[in-house]
Amino acid sequence: MEGDCWSSGEKRKVQKEKPFRGIRMRKWGKWVAEIREPNKRTRIWLGSYTTPIAAARAYDTAVFYLRGPSARLNFPDLVLQEEEQLRDMSAASIRKKATEVGAKVDALQTSSLHNHASASESTDNTRRVFQKPDLNKYPEGSDED
Repeated sequence: MEGDCWSSGEKRKVQKEKPFRGIRMRKWGKWVAEIREPNKRTRIWLGSYTTPIAAARAYDTAVFYLRGPSARLNFPDLVLQEEEQLRDMSAASIRKKATEVGAKVDALQTSSLHNHASASESTDNTRRVFQKPDLNKYPEGSDED
């Protein structure tokens, strides 16, 4: 029975499996990314995202700029190898770069999920076009008078 015992830390690892490094999920379903600055106690906030992939890409961008090409990345093939920009960057510029990447990926992910869902919902060959109203415009009067 000795081999069957787990420490509480091992149980937590099994129960709370993270899909990617540097991200976590909020109670309400948003994914957030942050990274600790090297040799400091402070963290760099990288943003809140709809998808875990977007949060992971933001983390990858930040960790690449902080630690260079030897950093452990979630998506090593997708980070641009821009060696000239690897000089000492401020936390604000790293945050800006990471949130730009995360926002782009989030927009692509959510639009592709939305397009996939709307394509699967339409079962017939007819295409319905719904126009969203412009809430900034004053409603036009009808010609029925």
